[in-house]
Amino acid sequence: MNLHQFRFVQEAVRRNLNLTEAAKALHTSQPGVSKAIIELEEELGVEIFARHGKRLKRVTEPGQHVLESIAIILREVGNLKRIGEQYSAQDSGTLSIATTHSQARYVLPTPVTKLRERYPKVNISLHQGAPDQVARMVLDEVADIGIATESLTDYPDLVTLPCYEWQHVLVLPAQHPLAKRERLTLEDIAAEPLVTYHPSFTGRARIDHAFAQRHLTPRIVLEAIDSDVIKTYVRLGLGLGIVAEMAVQGEADNADLALRPLGQLLGHNLARVALKRGAYLRDFVYYFASLLSDRLDKDLILKAMSGEATTYEL
Repeated sequence: MNLHQFRFVQEAVRRNLNLTEAAKALHTSQPGVSKAIIELEEELGVEIFARHGKRLKRVTEPGQHVLESIAIILREVGNLKRIGEQYSAQDSGTLSIATTHSQARYVLPTPVTKLRERYPKVNISLHQGAPDQVARMVLDEVADIGIATESLTDYPDLVTLPCYEWQHVLVLPAQHPLAKRERLTLEDIAAEPLVTYHPSFTGRARIDHAFAQRHLTPRIVLEAIDSDVIKTYVRLGLGLGIVAEMAVQGEADNADLALRPLGQLLGHNLARVALKRGAYLRDFVYYFASLLSDRLDKDLILKAMSGEATTYEL
Protein backbone atom coordinates (compact mmCIF):
# COMPACT_ATOMS: atom_id res chain seq x y z
CA MET A 1 0.00 0.00 0.00
CA ASN A 2 1.12 3.58 -0.62
CA LEU A 3 0.16 7.22 -0.16
CA HIS A 4 -1.19 7.50 -3.71
CA GLN A 5 -3.79 4.84 -2.95
CA PHE A 6 -4.77 6.61 0.26
CA ARG A 7 -5.19 9.92 -1.56
CA PHE A 8 -7.27 8.28 -4.31
CA VAL A 9 -9.64 6.73 -1.75
CA GLN A 10 -9.98 9.99 0.16
CA GLU A 11 -10.59 12.06 -2.98
CA ALA A 12 -13.18 9.56 -4.25
CA VAL A 13 -15.18 10.13 -1.07
CA ARG A 14 -14.77 13.91 -1.32
CA ARG A 15 -16.10 13.78 -4.90
CA ASN A 16 -19.23 11.83 -3.91
CA LEU A 17 -17.78 8.55 -5.24
CA ASN A 18 -17.36 10.00 -8.74
CA LEU A 19 -14.04 8.57 -9.91
CA THR A 20 -13.94 10.78 -13.00
CA GLU A 21 -14.12 13.91 -10.85
CA ALA A 22 -11.61 12.44 -8.37
CA ALA A 23 -9.18 11.75 -11.22
CA LYS A 24 -9.54 15.33 -12.52
CA ALA A 25 -8.85 16.74 -9.06
CA LEU A 26 -5.74 14.56 -8.73
CA HIS A 27 -4.55 15.19 -12.30
CA THR A 28 -4.54 11.53 -13.21
CA SER A 29 -6.68 9.05 -15.15
CA GLN A 30 -9.95 7.50 -13.99
CA PRO A 31 -8.80 3.92 -14.76
CA GLY A 32 -5.64 4.59 -12.73
CA VAL A 33 -7.68 5.70 -9.72
CA SER A 34 -10.01 2.72 -10.00
CA LYS A 35 -7.11 0.25 -10.30
CA ALA A 36 -5.26 1.74 -7.31
CA ILE A 37 -8.36 1.49 -5.09
CA ILE A 38 -8.99 -2.12 -6.11
CA GLU A 39 -5.35 -3.01 -5.40
CA LEU A 40 -5.61 -1.46 -1.94
CA GLU A 41 -8.82 -3.40 -1.24
CA GLU A 42 -7.15 -6.64 -2.33
CA GLU A 43 -4.15 -5.96 -0.09
CA LEU A 44 -6.35 -5.18 2.89
CA GLY A 45 -8.73 -8.06 2.21
CA VAL A 46 -11.86 -5.88 2.56
CA GLU A 47 -14.06 -3.88 0.23
CA ILE A 48 -13.81 -0.17 0.96
CA PHE A 49 -16.65 0.61 -1.46
CA ALA A 50 -19.79 -1.27 -2.43
CA ARG A 51 -20.23 -1.25 -6.21
CA HIS A 52 -22.92 -1.53 -8.85
CA GLY A 53 -21.07 -2.69 -11.90
CA LYS A 54 -18.01 -0.45 -12.12
CA ARG A 55 -19.62 2.42 -10.22
CA LEU A 56 -19.02 3.09 -6.56
CA LYS A 57 -22.32 3.20 -4.67
CA ARG A 58 -21.41 3.65 -1.00
CA VAL A 59 -18.68 3.26 1.60
CA THR A 60 -18.85 -0.10 3.37
CA GLU A 61 -18.66 -0.53 7.15
CA PRO A 62 -15.00 -1.69 7.06
CA GLY A 63 -14.43 1.08 4.52
CA GLN A 64 -15.46 3.66 7.12
CA HIS A 65 -12.69 2.41 9.43
CA VAL A 66 -10.20 2.42 6.56
CA LEU A 67 -11.14 6.03 5.77
CA GLU A 68 -10.58 7.07 9.38
CA SER A 69 -7.10 5.54 9.34
CA ILE A 70 -6.31 7.11 5.97
CA ALA A 71 -7.33 10.54 7.29
CA ILE A 72 -4.95 10.15 10.25
CA ILE A 73 -2.07 8.94 8.05
CA LEU A 74 -2.43 11.76 5.51
CA ARG A 75 -2.82 14.34 8.25
CA GLU A 76 0.43 13.19 9.86
CA VAL A 77 2.19 13.20 6.48
CA GLY A 78 1.13 16.83 6.16
CA ASN A 79 2.39 17.50 9.67
CA LEU A 80 5.78 16.00 8.80
CA LYS A 81 6.08 18.37 5.86
CA ARG A 82 5.16 21.34 8.05
CA ILE A 83 7.68 20.32 10.72
CA GLY A 84 10.37 20.26 8.05
CA GLU A 85 9.30 23.66 6.79
CA GLN A 86 9.19 25.05 10.32
CA TYR A 87 12.74 24.11 11.19
CA SER A 88 14.31 24.68 7.80
CA ALA A 89 12.80 28.17 7.44
CA GLN A 90 11.63 29.49 10.79
CA ASP A 91 10.49 32.90 9.59
CA SER A 92 9.18 32.31 6.07
CA GLY A 93 6.41 30.51 4.29
CA THR A 94 2.73 31.11 3.58
CA LEU A 95 -0.09 31.72 6.02
CA SER A 96 -3.39 30.68 4.44
CA ILE A 97 -6.45 32.30 6.02
CA ALA A 98 -10.06 31.33 5.27
CA THR A 99 -12.65 33.88 6.31
CA THR A 100 -15.83 35.73 5.39
CA HIS A 101 -16.00 39.01 3.51
CA SER A 102 -16.78 41.06 6.63
CA GLN A 103 -13.81 39.67 8.54
CA ALA A 104 -11.46 40.12 5.57
CA ARG A 105 -12.63 43.67 4.86
CA TYR A 106 -12.96 45.12 8.37
CA VAL A 107 -11.17 42.95 10.94
CA LEU A 108 -8.08 41.42 9.34
CA PRO A 109 -6.21 44.40 7.82
CA THR A 110 -4.54 45.36 11.12
CA PRO A 111 -3.57 41.79 12.21
CA VAL A 112 -2.27 41.00 8.72
CA THR A 113 -0.19 44.18 8.70
CA LYS A 114 1.28 43.39 12.13
CA LEU A 115 2.05 39.82 11.07
CA ARG A 116 3.96 41.09 8.05
CA GLU A 117 5.91 43.49 10.25
CA ARG A 118 6.94 40.61 12.53
CA TYR A 119 7.43 38.04 9.73
CA PRO A 120 8.30 39.99 6.54
CA LYS A 121 9.15 36.77 4.66
CA VAL A 122 5.71 35.25 5.29
CA ASN A 123 3.23 35.55 2.42
CA ILE A 124 -0.52 35.80 3.07
CA SER A 125 -3.05 33.78 1.12
CA LEU A 126 -6.57 35.03 1.84
CA HIS A 127 -9.54 32.81 0.92
CA GLN A 128 -13.04 34.26 1.25
CA GLY A 129 -16.29 32.33 1.40
CA ALA A 130 -19.41 31.51 3.35
CA PRO A 131 -18.87 30.20 6.91
CA ASP A 132 -19.38 26.56 5.92
CA GLN A 133 -16.88 27.04 3.08
CA VAL A 134 -14.43 28.51 5.60
CA ALA A 135 -14.78 25.38 7.72
CA ARG A 136 -14.29 23.10 4.73
CA MET A 137 -11.14 24.95 3.62
CA VAL A 138 -9.58 24.41 7.05
CA LEU A 139 -10.59 20.74 7.07
CA ASP A 140 -9.18 20.24 3.57
CA GLU A 141 -5.96 22.04 4.61
CA VAL A 142 -6.45 24.74 2.01
CA ALA A 143 -6.19 27.14 4.95
CA ASP A 144 -4.20 27.03 8.19
CA ILE A 145 -6.78 29.02 10.13
CA GLY A 146 -10.43 29.99 9.66
CA ILE A 147 -12.32 32.98 11.07
CA ALA A 148 -16.11 33.30 11.00
CA THR A 149 -19.14 33.80 13.22
CA GLU A 150 -21.37 30.94 12.02
CA SER A 151 -20.97 27.21 11.35
CA LEU A 152 -17.46 26.57 12.67
CA THR A 153 -18.65 24.71 15.78
CA ASP A 154 -20.64 22.28 13.62
CA TYR A 155 -17.52 20.32 12.62
CA PRO A 156 -16.06 17.92 15.20
CA ASP A 157 -12.71 17.75 13.38
CA LEU A 158 -12.18 21.46 13.98
CA VAL A 159 -10.86 23.01 17.17
CA THR A 160 -12.71 26.30 17.56
CA LEU A 161 -11.97 29.05 20.05
CA PRO A 162 -13.92 32.25 20.67
CA CYS A 163 -12.19 35.34 19.39
CA TYR A 164 -14.30 38.45 20.06
CA GLU A 165 -17.91 39.57 20.53
CA TRP A 166 -19.67 42.01 18.26
CA GLN A 167 -23.13 43.43 17.74
CA HIS A 168 -25.25 44.58 14.83
CA VAL A 169 -25.87 48.24 14.10
CA LEU A 170 -28.87 49.89 12.47
CA VAL A 171 -27.77 52.16 9.63
CA LEU A 172 -30.21 54.81 8.43
CA PRO A 173 -30.14 58.16 6.64
CA ALA A 174 -29.33 60.96 9.06
CA GLN A 175 -32.64 62.69 8.24
CA HIS A 176 -34.81 59.62 8.78
CA PRO A 177 -37.49 60.08 11.50
CA LEU A 178 -36.15 57.10 13.48
CA ALA A 179 -32.74 58.78 13.64
CA LYS A 180 -34.23 61.27 16.10
CA ARG A 181 -35.55 58.57 18.44
CA GLU A 182 -33.42 58.01 21.54
CA ARG A 183 -34.74 54.50 22.00
CA LEU A 184 -35.80 52.10 19.27
CA THR A 185 -37.82 48.89 19.51
CA LEU A 186 -37.91 45.85 17.27
CA GLU A 187 -41.46 46.89 16.37
CA ASP A 188 -40.12 50.23 15.08
CA ILE A 189 -37.54 48.45 12.94
CA ALA A 190 -39.90 45.74 11.67
CA ALA A 191 -42.24 48.42 10.32
CA GLU A 192 -39.53 49.69 7.95
CA PRO A 193 -38.12 48.11 4.76
CA LEU A 194 -34.79 46.51 5.68
CA VAL A 195 -31.54 45.80 3.86
CA THR A 196 -29.28 43.25 5.53
CA TYR A 197 -27.16 40.13 5.12
CA HIS A 198 -27.87 36.92 3.28
CA PRO A 199 -29.18 34.25 5.71
CA SER A 200 -25.86 32.37 5.92
CA PHE A 201 -23.66 35.40 6.65
CA THR A 202 -22.63 37.77 9.43
CA GLY A 203 -25.05 36.87 12.21
CA ARG A 204 -28.21 36.91 10.08
CA ALA A 205 -29.59 33.94 12.02
CA ARG A 206 -29.49 36.01 15.21
CA ILE A 207 -31.38 38.83 13.51
CA ASP A 208 -34.12 36.46 12.35
CA HIS A 209 -34.32 34.82 15.76
CA ALA A 210 -34.75 38.13 17.59
CA PHE A 211 -37.70 39.14 15.40
CA ALA A 212 -39.25 35.67 15.59
CA GLN A 213 -39.15 35.73 19.39
CA ARG A 214 -41.30 38.87 19.29
CA HIS A 215 -43.58 37.31 16.66
CA LEU A 216 -42.53 39.94 14.14
CA THR A 217 -41.95 39.48 10.41
CA PRO A 218 -39.41 42.05 9.17
CA ARG A 219 -39.77 43.44 5.65
CA ILE A 220 -36.39 42.53 4.19
CA VAL A 221 -36.28 44.05 0.70
CA LEU A 222 -32.67 43.23 -0.16
CA GLU A 223 -30.08 40.71 1.06
CA ALA A 224 -26.34 40.98 0.44
CA ILE A 225 -23.05 39.56 1.73
CA ASP A 226 -21.19 42.86 1.55
CA SER A 227 -21.69 45.55 4.21
CA ASP A 228 -20.66 48.29 1.79
CA VAL A 229 -23.39 47.16 -0.61
CA ILE A 230 -25.94 47.35 2.21
CA LYS A 231 -24.85 50.89 3.07
CA THR A 232 -25.04 51.90 -0.59
CA TYR A 233 -28.68 50.86 -0.84
CA VAL A 234 -29.51 52.60 2.42
CA ARG A 235 -28.15 55.80 0.88
CA LEU A 236 -30.32 55.20 -2.18
CA GLY A 237 -33.40 55.11 0.07
CA LEU A 238 -34.22 51.43 -0.40
CA GLY A 239 -34.56 50.85 3.34
CA LEU A 240 -32.80 50.79 6.69
CA GLY A 241 -29.67 48.67 6.97
CA ILE A 242 -28.58 46.18 9.61
CA VAL A 243 -24.82 45.61 9.45
CA ALA A 244 -22.01 44.33 11.65
CA GLU A 245 -20.53 47.02 13.90
CA MET A 246 -17.03 46.57 12.44
CA ALA A 247 -18.42 47.77 9.09
CA VAL A 248 -19.15 51.24 10.48
CA GLN A 249 -16.37 51.78 13.01
CA GLY A 250 -13.92 54.59 12.37
CA GLU A 251 -14.92 55.27 8.78
CA ALA A 252 -15.30 58.93 7.76
CA ASP A 253 -17.61 58.06 4.86
CA ASN A 254 -20.38 57.17 7.33
CA ALA A 255 -20.95 60.85 8.25
CA ASP A 256 -24.20 60.98 6.24
CA LEU A 257 -25.64 58.03 8.14
CA ALA A 258 -27.11 57.66 11.60
CA LEU A 259 -25.97 54.60 13.55
CA ARG A 260 -27.85 52.84 16.34
CA PRO A 261 -26.30 49.86 18.21
CA LEU A 262 -28.67 46.89 18.32
CA GLY A 263 -26.98 44.67 20.89
CA GLN A 264 -29.80 45.12 23.40
CA LEU A 265 -32.42 44.18 20.81
CA LEU A 266 -30.65 41.50 18.78
CA GLY A 267 -28.06 40.17 21.23
CA HIS A 268 -24.34 39.77 20.65
CA ASN A 269 -22.47 37.55 18.19
CA LEU A 270 -19.29 35.58 18.75
CA ALA A 271 -16.57 35.38 16.11
CA ARG A 272 -14.45 32.25 16.36
CA VAL A 273 -11.17 30.95 14.99
CA ALA A 274 -10.94 27.39 13.69
CA LEU A 275 -7.95 25.07 13.37
CA LYS A 276 -7.87 21.52 12.10
CA ARG A 277 -7.70 19.09 14.98
CA GLY A 278 -4.27 17.44 15.15
CA ALA A 279 -2.64 19.80 12.63
CA TYR A 280 0.93 20.98 13.14
CA LEU A 281 1.00 24.78 13.28
CA ARG A 282 3.98 26.95 12.50
CA ASP A 283 4.95 29.74 14.89
CA PHE A 284 3.54 32.51 12.72
CA VAL A 285 0.09 30.87 12.86
CA TYR A 286 0.13 31.12 16.66
CA TYR A 287 1.32 34.72 16.43
CA PHE A 288 -1.45 35.63 13.99
CA ALA A 289 -4.07 34.07 16.29
CA SER A 290 -2.74 36.16 19.18
CA LEU A 291 -3.27 39.29 17.07
CA LEU A 292 -6.96 38.42 16.72
CA SER A 293 -7.46 38.18 20.50
CA ASP A 294 -5.05 38.60 23.39
CA ARG A 295 -6.58 35.47 24.93
CA LEU A 296 -5.50 33.33 21.98
CA ASP A 297 -1.95 32.69 23.11
CA LYS A 298 0.12 29.69 22.04
CA ASP A 299 -0.30 27.81 25.32
CA LEU A 300 -4.10 27.93 25.16
CA ILE A 301 -4.16 26.86 21.52
CA LEU A 302 -1.82 23.95 22.23
CA LYS A 303 -4.08 22.81 25.07
CA ALA A 304 -7.12 23.02 22.83
CA MET A 305 -5.40 21.14 20.01
CA SER A 306 -4.42 18.38 22.42
CA GLY A 307 -7.95 18.11 23.80
CA GLU A 308 -7.17 19.65 27.18
CA ALA A 309 -9.33 22.70 26.48
CA THR A 310 -12.00 23.46 23.90
CA THR A 311 -13.28 26.88 24.90
CA TYR A 312 -12.96 29.73 27.36
CA GLU A 313 -15.10 32.62 28.48
CA LEU A 314 -14.70 36.01 26.88
